Amino acid sequence: MHILQPKISRLKPEEAELLLSKLNVSRSQLPRIKLNDAALPEGCVVGDIVKIERKGVNKEKNIYYRVVVD
Repeated sequence: MHILQPKISRLKPEEAELLLSKLNVSRSQLPRIKLNDAALPEGCVVGDIVKIERKGVNKEKNIYYRVVVD
């Protein structure tokens, strides 16, 4: 991983379901990320939800979620 690349991790199925119910959205309503994206961790499959953590301007942590698509 490069120093400028944000940390990306795959959510476990139970974490993904908890997130979807917390946000009150369906999997298809999340933003998408392509399966062939080089930043994705190994072992991701279509339908997985990934968590992207970036550092903000004030060194605060910004978290984004994406669903893996083909």
